[in-house]
Amino acid sequence: MSWPPSDHCDGKTFFNPGAPPVPGLGAVIKWKATSHPVPWPKHVAVAPPAPPGAPAGEGVAVAWVGHSTVLLRSSACTILTDPVFSPRAGPRPWLGPKRVTDPGIAFGEVPKVDLVLLSHDHYDHCDLPTLRRLARRDSPVVVAPLGHGSLLRGAGFRAIVELDWWQDHSLAGKADVTLVPALHWCRRTPFHTNNRLWGGFSVRLGGRQVYFAGDSGYRGGYFGEIARRCGAPDLALIPIGAYEPRWFMASAHMNPAEAVQVHRELGARRSIGIHWGTFQLTDEGRDDPVRDLAAARGSEAFEVLPFGGSTWVP
Repeated sequence: MSWPPSDHCDGKTFFNPGAPPVPGLGAVIKWKATSHPVPWPKHVAVAPPAPPGAPAGEGVAVAWVGHSTVLLRSSACTILTDPVFSPRAGPRPWLGPKRVTDPGIAFGEVPKVDLVLLSHDHYDHCDLPTLRRLARRDSPVVVAPLGHGSLLRGAGFRAIVELDWWQDHSLAGKADVTLVPALHWCRRTPFHTNNRLWGGFSVRLGGRQVYFAGDSGYRGGYFGEIARRCGAPDLALIPIGAYEPRWFMASAHMNPAEAVQVHRELGARRSIGIHWGTFQLTDEGRDDPVRDLAAARGSEAFEVLPFGGSTWVP
């Protein structure tokens, strides 16, 4: 498939403008040969609470399911980001990183979903078994970056919106969505690198501005453009995990100190750390992101929720 050439697409593949390419197979082999990952527990059980109810007026209720799966509710719309409820993040039920921490909300307790936001095609963000369950149960609209249409049609979705960076979609009277840039990459097989786009989302929901970063590395000043174009978010959902070793991960995953810088550059009123403690993807310990965030944030309004934990953004 071909795409219109742009500052982040050569017509066939996508890239991060002005950034070095992501590490290749040789770097992966070097990492795996030299890494000393901190051991994680084998399993962390969760007693899933009931999900938050829909607000009666303006404002947004937010609940963290785990990793990058977040439930957002306004009085008119229920959104699920990067939904992953499966026991592994991989191409087969028996292959890929095993889920260490149970979902904070049981799938059967998730209210009817109106809109799915899908940031990119990596297995820990784009889980086809979960997507198929959502398509069958709720038939929601799904908004994703360019190139994800065939994957989503295969999962059973009928209402699919593919966006390029800075393009918008309005879900009539419920939510307004803009796909925003992220410093990341895509690949589901060794032969299909960056033939799909990746990104984050800026969403107008319940009279509030919400930013969902998806997966991203950090570059100074990069995120200020999102605030300038879309407005400073009332709530930012920012990844804080999967960051060690830095020589390998920095191009695609920010660390907690960089996440605090993103919070500041966005001018976010409040931020919540996501993308930690669920799958052991990299070398840091399970609780290191929370500890490192506490050391970096100072007095900033940047918190983590427990699995299944919820809060309210008035």
